[in-house]
Amino acid sequence: MTDNLLHTIGLAIAYLLLFSSAEFIYHRWKVKAEFSRKYVHIITGILALSFPVLITNHWLVLLLCASFFVILILTISSPYLRSIHGVERKTSGSILYPIIVYACYLSQAHFGLLVFYYLPILILAISDPFAAFVGKSKPYGSYTVFGMSKTISGSLAFFVSALALCLGLFMGLENTPISEALLLGAILALACTLAEAISHRGFDNLTIPATATLVLVVHHLMF
Repeated sequence: MTDNLLHTIGLAIAYLLLFSSAEFIYHRWKVKAEFSRKYVHIITGILALSFPVLITNHWLVLLLCASFFVILILTISSPYLRSIHGVERKTSGSILYPIIVYACYLSQAHFGLLVFYYLPILILAISDPFAAFVGKSKPYGSYTVFGMSKTISGSLAFFVSALALCLGLFMGLENTPISEALLLGAILALACTLAEAISHRGFDNLTIPATATLVLVVHHLMF
């Protein structure tokens, strides 16, 4: 329990330093909130990858996630954490992030498979911002879903990166045969790509990992 608590405190400090660094680059270097927010999004996901290894008590993970959920809620309308909240569009993504991290932690604990945690979190942390970057820098094939503009290039970037993550984790963590990894990976990556395409106002932070988890659960129960 002592190690769990120390690791939890260490991760809490790491997240506070992350938020502080985002505030620094936002205010001092005048970086746009969209970029500082993406920076926090990616590093948050990378730090969260250590949870199953460093914290074996789900109550401590809940405490950690709940603490940052409260911080994010309280600062929405305040002058603090504008590096996260200061985007022009309406979004609930930052608030949903700690919720989905804890949910994925419970999922991997229940099934006893790390892929249930690592895959949804990595797709959210890497594929989602990568799709946004490609979609904005190479805006090819614009299309509209529920009034929101998307690009084929962004969706393709999401699919390819998600598929690469699937293959790496399925074969690396689960020793899945390459043919099965390709099929399951393609299905999961496509499902998450569709979830990202139809989700707006930050709800992709919920729909992407939820979709990935659903595909994993169905596969686990069937095979």
